[in-house]
This record gives sequence, C-alpha cells and structure tokens, in this order.
Amino acid sequence: MTIPSGQAVRTLEAAPAARIISGVKVYGTGATAVRALDAISADFGASQFTAIMGPSGSGKSTLLHCLAGLDRLTSGQVLLGDVELGSLDDKAMTLLRRERIGFVFQAFNLIPTLTARENVVLPITLGGKKPDGAWVEELARSLGIADRLAHRPAELSGGQQQRVATARALVTRPDLIFADEPTGNLDSRSATELLTQIRQAVDEYSQTVVMVTHDPRAAGYADRVLFLADGRLVRELRQPTADRILDAIRELGEDG
Repeated sequence: MTIPSGQAVRTLEAAPAARIISGVKVYGTGATAVRALDAISADFGASQFTAIMGPSGSGKSTLLHCLAGLDRLTSGQVLLGDVELGSLDDKAMTLLRRERIGFVFQAFNLIPTLTARENVVLPITLGGKKPDGAWVEELARSLGIADRLAHRPAELSGGQQQRVATARALVTRPDLIFADEPTGNLDSRSATELLTQIRQAVDEYSQTVVMVTHDPRAAGYADRVLFLADGRLVRELRQPTADRILDAIRELGEDG
C-alpha cells in the first residue's frame, strides 16, 4: 500500500496514544535547507508496538525525536494523548518527558557512577518522588537483572546495560516508550532477549512502543511497520515478519 503525502495512517485497534498531523521539520534556511519531514501524518495506537524503518536520511530518527518532544516541528502538530506538544514551554516539556515518556537508546545512556538500581529509578528521583520498590523489583525480575542492581554499568555486559536502560524507560509507567536503534550495540542473543522483553512490555504491561530500526528481524517483533523515504510516509505493513519486511524493502527500492 502506497500512502500519498499527508494522508494519515489510522489505527483501528485502539485510540491513538500519540499522533502527528501534517508534520514538517526543516533544518537550515535558504539554499542549504533540508526538509527532514514532509507533511507526515500518522497515529500510534495505545498498547501497540510500531517500528519505523527507512534508508539513512529518510527522516525516521527526526520523526521519533519530534514525537518524543526532543525536537520541535517546523509546522504541524504532535499530540501525546490530548496534549499538543507545541503548546508546551521548555519546563512543561521536560516534565512531560520525565513523567509520561520512556526512552531506550542505542548508547544505553547510563550514568557510570550510579548503580543499576539508581539508574533505573533516576527519572523518579529527579522528580523528587520515592520509587515504588515492589515495581522496581518486578521490572528487574522480568528483565533478568534482579541480581545486578547493586552493580555499576562498567560491571555489566552490553545486554545487561540495555536491560537496565529498558527498566529505566518502564519504571514511571509511561504513556509511550520510544526506542532508537535499541539493538544496535548488542550481539544477536542479547538483541533477541531485549526485543522479547519489549514485546512483553506491550503484551503484559499494555505499553505503547515506537521503535526506529534498520533491522528487519527487530522490526518483525512489532505489530506494524511504517516505512519512510525522503521525509515522507510511503508504506505501512501490519503483522510483519522479517521476510515480509525484506520483500517490502525490495519493492520500495524497485519503485524508487
């Protein structure tokens, strides 16, 4: 299915947890201006796992950053539930990101001087609140790091560090979790474990996940895949498998 520029992808299974409407993002001005997003509209259903794919420079990371409030659109709207992100000042945006959004990045972004437990609860302690110890322990058990919480990042494997980062993303029970190439620094076994745990967060904890990836196998864990090219949404694939994703990539390459 090819989607005309500006036409929304509608999620039928659930009301959207997030939405981008006619999103445009331009970097630079004049002759050097780059249109990273070109009138993109899409819904992201609650309790749904969406993967975003596309070639380098297609706009997928820019889309993720705008949805997560890490960057602002040049024009258009991003809504988290009924909150329009463009209406928030910097303080309100910081608070929203801390309390309602979880992040999992390729580089882990753990603080080396803190223990794994302290890294996990950081979004809560930064807000001056007390963590729910039972919830922290449940997350640690489900992610296989219950016996590693007293260790610092340097004492953990890459896979364990990424699981700590995933627990940190989940600890506030956020409305959305954004993952940017979360398996990029992991070996195949650790990547499989992490993707299984992200899938579990959707199925068991009703989390909403939006993940950027270049890996068809990783995208195969999602409920649907959105394909970007030249800042535009060009295709949607539901109930994806790695083989179906590879076929779609080949077809899009032939179309281009």
